[in-house]
Amino acid sequence: MKLQIDDTFRKELPGDKVLENHRRQVVDACFSYVEPKKTSNPKLIHISDEMLQEIGLTKEDATSEDFLKFFSGNQVYENTHPYAMCYGGHQFGNWAGQLGDGRAINLFEVLHNNQRWALQLKGAGETPYSRSADGLAVLRSSVREHLCSEAMFHLGVPTTRSLSFSLSGDKVMRDVMYNGNPAYEKGAVVCRAAQSFIRFGNFEILASRENHQTLQLLADYTINYFYPEITSEGKQKYLDFLTEVRNRTIDMIVHWQRVGFVHGVMNTDNMSILGLTIDYGPYGWLEGFDYQWTPNTTDAQHRRYRYGNQPYIGMWNLYKLANALYPLVEDATPLQKILEEYEKLYLIEYENMMQAKLGLLSSEDSSEIISQLEKVLQLSETDYTIFFRNLGNINKNDTPENAINKIEFAFYNPEEIKGEIKNEWGNWFSNYLKVLKTEALSDEERKKNMNLINPKYVLRNYMAQLAIDDADKGDYELIDELYQLLKKPYKEQPNYEKWFAKRPEWARNKIGCSMLSCSS
Repeated sequence: MKLQIDDTFRKELPGDKVLENHRRQVVDACFSYVEPKKTSNPKLIHISDEMLQEIGLTKEDATSEDFLKFFSGNQVYENTHPYAMCYGGHQFGNWAGQLGDGRAINLFEVLHNNQRWALQLKGAGETPYSRSADGLAVLRSSVREHLCSEAMFHLGVPTTRSLSFSLSGDKVMRDVMYNGNPAYEKGAVVCRAAQSFIRFGNFEILASRENHQTLQLLADYTINYFYPEITSEGKQKYLDFLTEVRNRTIDMIVHWQRVGFVHGVMNTDNMSILGLTIDYGPYGWLEGFDYQWTPNTTDAQHRRYRYGNQPYIGMWNLYKLANALYPLVEDATPLQKILEEYEKLYLIEYENMMQAKLGLLSSEDSSEIISQLEKVLQLSETDYTIFFRNLGNINKNDTPENAINKIEFAFYNPEEIKGEIKNEWGNWFSNYLKVLKTEALSDEERKKNMNLINPKYVLRNYMAQLAIDDADKGDYELIDELYQLLKKPYKEQPNYEKWFAKRPEWARNKIGCSMLSCSS
């Protein structure tokens, strides 16, 4: 098994001078060297064949003992030096100080086909940033992260990826719902992949400690390797950097809203500087359309990270990043200007996205159609994914009554669609059909376009939980079935039609199927 290693982060940025692996405040450093914890009986459970190719490996490589050793953390690849990153962050709106990779260990960077991949183990043991935790992960969270990373990629959402995940053979104690009922679970290790795992918090910690020299080194490094389009010099370079991060963040969040994904814990330490979805913890997918929904039990009271608030949290987090970059610019006015453009840019992108979901070419009437729809979707519990997918079946010459029948499968309680609720739906479809009749596209062309942006299949929480339940019994077939299904989320896939379904009633309040904790 041969990889083209090209480590840059640990070679070009300052490392921790203390080499012992014990919990501490790490100063004047971007990372600390640390080796993964050896596991008792590692077993490879699943591999992303696509990510395997992305880093230059074959299926034969994946069956080797070396692959299992390297990507379960039991052996360090030759001439590499694993490390954990140092970063801080604002958690639920409050500055938390130093956080860092508490259960993630970066292995190395790989170059293949002019693409750089940083590979990182999650759940591979303690680091100086583990605080009071053990640095380990469990089967359920590893299944969710592995499947969702790859599912999001195939949905076209900017995301980190997952190469593989393995059972460790060790037991890990976890209190799933933080309610005083800890129990042992199967330990697991995921190998994550991304161009880089640098976060907003990497910059925040350096600025908070007034380490402006290293702050500039980190900014220059990030721009050099991941924002080559930025060619300006001096202070303008860092303004252009913030602008590009803003744009990528907007793009990512618009994609989240498009597919109904709720991150669940948008702390600044969970925000990628590359505009990638990172840290798949208590995430969830909209079942019924609900702006107030959050999948995170820790966020249940204040719902800071609810679906409808994700765009605004993105902006809030960018303000914190701008504060961290201020020492490199020393002028708040241009930073403020970049941030003030966020809302306008987001709303333009959001409206364009919703227009595409509705199959509309003209923007003249789309604003009103969109705002009306967002209200009517909340009159009765309506499945987000199924509604938009079946909306493509509407024809210009349908009556409002016919149109309602075509999307009826999306209603959780069809018997509620009567009286005033039915009138509201009828009014919306009447307006929507009027607009469709003015459009140049045929019904077939419009449906084709809509099916490219409205997925038929997403990783609903109950689907992931079924795979977790099977895996806990030693049956891993469903993991691969969902992996294969979610590679083609926009295709009909008749063999998998059973997954085009609303959340079953048994899953409404089941742990893992509705809300989740941050427990790993």
